[in-house]
Amino acid sequence: MRKLALFAAAMMTISAIPAKAQVMIDMSLVTCKQFLDSDAERAAILASWMGGYFSASKNLSTVDLRYVERNTKKVINYCEANKSKTLMSAVEKNYR
Repeated sequence: MRKLALFAAAMMTISAIPAKAQVMIDMSLVTCKQFLDSDAERAAILASWMGGYFSASKNLSTVDLRYVERNTKKVINYCEANKSKTLMSAVEKNYR
């Protein structure tokens, strides 16, 4: 009986813990609308990942800071006009 009471108490404690935010994102599924609707911190993380991903796909190990702001603006402009497209397609079409 005591084990059952401890188990029940443990389960109630676990169920009272708030759920954590999503920590894994399938980047191939993120839409332009989701990117544009993201808070500033999430948008910066997504943009950084995408820039690194496509630089790596071109076998580049450097970041040319002259193009970071330009590429970001181009992706945002593309996404504003194509909200149903994926963020990856926006970056593919607009990153240099």
